[in-house]
Amino acid sequence: MPGAILPGPAVPLHPYQRRWFLDRSRFKAGMFARQTGKTFTTTLEIVDDAFQAWAAGTRTRWVILSRGERQAREAMETGIKLHAKAYKLAMDFAIEDEREFAFIPDPDRPEIAHKALELTFTGGSRITALPANPDTARGFSANVFLDEFAFHKDSREIWKALFPVISAGWKLRVTSTPNGKGNKFYDLMTARDDTWSRHTVDIHTAVAEGLDRDVAALRAGIADEDAWAQEFELQWADEASAWLTYELITSCEDEAAGDPARYAGGAVFIGNDIARRNNLWVAWVLELVGDVLWTREVVTRRNVSFSEQDRIMDGLFQRYRVQRTAMDQGGMGEKPVEDARARYGELRVDGVLLQGATRLNVATIGKQAFEDRRIRIPMGDAALRADLHKVRKVTGETGGIRLVADDDAEGHADRFWACLLAVATAGGPQDAYGYTPATAAPATGAAGFRRPDHDDDTARGLGGLIGRAGRALGKVW
Repeated sequence: MPGAILPGPAVPLHPYQRRWFLDRSRFKAGMFARQTGKTFTTTLEIVDDAFQAWAAGTRTRWVILSRGERQAREAMETGIKLHAKAYKLAMDFAIEDEREFAFIPDPDRPEIAHKALELTFTGGSRITALPANPDTARGFSANVFLDEFAFHKDSREIWKALFPVISAGWKLRVTSTPNGKGNKFYDLMTARDDTWSRHTVDIHTAVAEGLDRDVAALRAGIADEDAWAQEFELQWADEASAWLTYELITSCEDEAAGDPARYAGGAVFIGNDIARRNNLWVAWVLELVGDVLWTREVVTRRNVSFSEQDRIMDGLFQRYRVQRTAMDQGGMGEKPVEDARARYGELRVDGVLLQGATRLNVATIGKQAFEDRRIRIPMGDAALRADLHKVRKVTGETGGIRLVADDDAEGHADRFWACLLAVATAGGPQDAYGYTPATAAPATGAAGFRRPDHDDDTARGLGGLIGRAGRALGKVW
């Protein structure tokens, strides 16, 4: 097998990566800290397995199941293809064919298709990458790599669908960082059996074994001790008191969320957590598509003037067909709410005092939207995920529930309250009003909308917003 003579390894590995790569157990699970190369190393093993099959005159088959299309493509582009180039340099072994196709797991439901990427190597071995769900898990007979498994939606259903597929001697690789205790990855890593070969590599081990990372900078950057403990030090988060668990949060993540370009012209609802100094000013923009609230933008600013806050909100009203915005009226929020009502009209602005029963009602409405999967939020945003997870419930001596959140460098759960305010105000009835899109907005006057001829103040404020939305639980959400 001719090839170049290399001065060293074609793909250099740190010791912890080498241990994972050389472990060829049939069932292997690895819990790795973020940014330590778990996908990089596992895709190297997959390419090496295809090479070994070619050298032996046989072929192999691998399927990579990632949490979304973007992650599946990244596994191919920055993993499989990168390693294939190294093997081609050393040996006459390379990718011979590449295709992208729509994978239809059920012929009776051709409308349900998933984008799949597939590479064929010298000798006929194939590697396919696609998003993970129970249908795609049962759609192949192959060795399987579950990438970031703790973040897969329906991880237990995927597991049940997958195991019969690999029962005929196929290998299974599972890697992830932790994501709370309510998923199959937690069960797998904490079980006591000899069936699985388990590897655990936290950020400190990885750096001690040669990974070039500034631990102090990473810790300061994530700005959340719970998130740091889980995603870098691999401690299982105590989810018992979390209002929104990590599993609940990630189950509503979607790679199509958070992109303003995807706005389809539907009714929009904005939640606004107001701050002037220290904490974040957040505007969370939701578009109602069918019965699902899609995040279109999450605007965050720190230490911005009230005039700049007004300018940002004017821009949102210009770009979107805003039905209502719910603003935190407590503390310094009184004047911004008053000014917003003057600019957009009473029907467009709900001022909410996040205190007592109102605070709990807003949180309950928002939580039910997450539980019913009626909201989609941006995928893979660690700061956003940590903020949504920050609020915890505390039960007092009389049985009453309070919601608390630690104040840190990233704020005081500001994204959490902006998101849930948007969800709560979306639960009320929709109003009809004139709207001019941004591309045809008049040069003067109110931004992007025409104020109604009259204002109805009876539906505004605490009683109108939270009362209607609270009674609508089970009807709307």
